[in-house]
Amino acid sequence: MGGNGPGPVAVLLAASVAWGLSWLPLKHLGAMGVSGVPLVLVACGAGALAMLPFLRSGATRGEGRYLAGIALFGGYANLAFATAMLYGEVARVMVLFYLLPVWGVLGGRVFLGEPIDRARWTALGLAVTGAFLVLGGPEVLRGAVSWPDVLAVTCGIAFSLNNIIFRARQGIPVANKVAAMFVGCAVIAGSLVGLGAQPWPGIDATTWGWVAAFGVGWLLLASLGTQWGVTHMEAGRASILIILELVTAVVSATLIGGETMSPGEWTGGALILAAAVIEARRSVD
Repeated sequence: MGGNGPGPVAVLLAASVAWGLSWLPLKHLGAMGVSGVPLVLVACGAGALAMLPFLRSGATRGEGRYLAGIALFGGYANLAFATAMLYGEVARVMVLFYLLPVWGVLGGRVFLGEPIDRARWTALGLAVTGAFLVLGGPEVLRGAVSWPDVLAVTCGIAFSLNNIIFRARQGIPVANKVAAMFVGCAVIAGSLVGLGAQPWPGIDATTWGWVAAFGVGWLLLASLGTQWGVTHMEAGRASILIILELVTAVVSATLIGGETMSPGEWTGGALILAAAVIEARRSVD
């Protein structure tokens, strides 16, 4: 696995920027009347269909339970991420999503037997403290947490579990893994629509076409770019580059979206960012 070529670096950087800016088309589509769960159903359904010609069925024999895990955790992560971005404060959602070091370290310990050394304990402490501050400090103990906050945190947990399966099953082609994520996302979203979680919006076919185009031309390409880049470079270097997603989201939400963060949220975000850097750097050293 080469980590020095410019190709994987460029692809991963581009994918990270795309994820960091994904709130822009999501908010735009929301303003056009497309509600969150139906939006995700059509976008991820289109992405799943677009992956059909690239699947390698022979390479996944005996891997059904792992693909099902990717569909469940990766599918929920995509649904929760898009919904939280659509309805929540972008910078806050992204910062809480980046509690990934906490879930990645704990999950790696439980499922892969990875050790927790001093650097990882430090990262865990910083991330948990940062989350406490972002959620409002003492206010969080009085229940001052919004449902987009919950989606952002649980999205990070699910994405970490998805990544653990990705790392554990290197033999499954990237295309099949990404397709499983999109199928799982469409199935979960479709189930929620069927249960009446959100009404089906009465919008025209052109708007649905834009939703499908967003799913294939943005979400799918960003997912493929991230996974391809990660599999073609050292894990630590990839983790550092992916942090650009957090920076892009916070900066763009501030400059373009006009969002503001309190001093406590900025401090908490800085601590979570520091935790992500520590966890990434330890893989390089």
